[in-house]
Amino acid sequence: MDIKSLIFCFSVAFAISLAATPLVKNLAYQIGAVDIPNDDRRIHKRPIPRLGGLAIFYGFLISLLCFANPIDEQTRGIIIGSLIIVGVSIIDDVKQLRALIKLAAQIAAALIAVTHNIRINAISMPEFLVEGGVLQLGYWSIPVTIVWIVIVTNAVNLIDGLDGLAVGVSSIASFSLFFIAILGGEQNVAIISAALAGGCLGFLPYNFNPAKIFMGDTGSQFLGYMLSVICIQGLFKGYAIISFMVPMLILALPIFDTLFAIIRRAWNHKPIMEADRGHLHHRLLDSGFTQKETVAILYVIATVLGISAVLLLERGSYTAALLLMITVATAFGLYKLLRKRFNNKRKDNQEENTTEQNKHTGDI
Repeated sequence: MDIKSLIFCFSVAFAISLAATPLVKNLAYQIGAVDIPNDDRRIHKRPIPRLGGLAIFYGFLISLLCFANPIDEQTRGIIIGSLIIVGVSIIDDVKQLRALIKLAAQIAAALIAVTHNIRINAISMPEFLVEGGVLQLGYWSIPVTIVWIVIVTNAVNLIDGLDGLAVGVSSIASFSLFFIAILGGEQNVAIISAALAGGCLGFLPYNFNPAKIFMGDTGSQFLGYMLSVICIQGLFKGYAIISFMVPMLILALPIFDTLFAIIRRAWNHKPIMEADRGHLHHRLLDSGFTQKETVAILYVIATVLGISAVLLLERGSYTAALLLMITVATAFGLYKLLRKRFNNKRKDNQEENTTEQNKHTGDI
């Protein structure tokens, strides 16, 4: 494993993304890729450019072309598929395409990946369910792979609701995949993960609250697509019983938020692809947390899930399970503490308002 190349790969992606973001911001204003708040789901109050994902893509692509050696069949598939995703998403950030058109682009990009040998060929299962502990998918590998890529692509897109949330969570997931690739000796997967992490972190300073630019669908769909194919390359190859759990842990936050969104919308008899204000980050905001507090909480959850995934491969299931239990208990305690603080603050505000009202009444 060439650590020096990995460091340079990350650094180049970071530098290009950091330098390109102001240029992309100006471009977004010129072509009309601007997010104007027009419903209650929008947290921001002023128009903000939303083409920032293009800077992440530039950093990633240039770094990958410089350091991926060789550019094999799978890497070519990743590049072509990402070009489809980014190209359609740029149009969407300008003109707001229909959901079915975006879905068709995601399926096309997934098919490109499949035809370039990026497939989930087997899934680890308990031995009492499948003899040998491995379920060979055969021809089913094609639809299973497409469904996985589409789900993860949309999952990352759906959590892109607060400043810095989706790109930060994607950065954490990229680093998790990076460390797992190093442990597994997967040089190309490590290169791709390092380039993706560098591109994300180069953009993040412009996307922290208050955001100067959004990454838009260009960024969120690109990151979702990349994370889905990196997982296939580096993690679904294993035949250990835990191999399927690792990508699920790393991407648990966006995946489960998406699954709950689907269930919630179906339960309420609403279209599955219709946006709403029921995502986890919305619920945290409605509970009284600020944007920065909400993002910090979700960063911590994503980090612990990523560390648990690495420990699951390196130390085994017991260590990872112990870490998860400790984290859940700590998160619950922290939530209760912050919730109590919020309730006390709201109570103080109500008492202050009541005092002011009584004072004015007395004046009259």
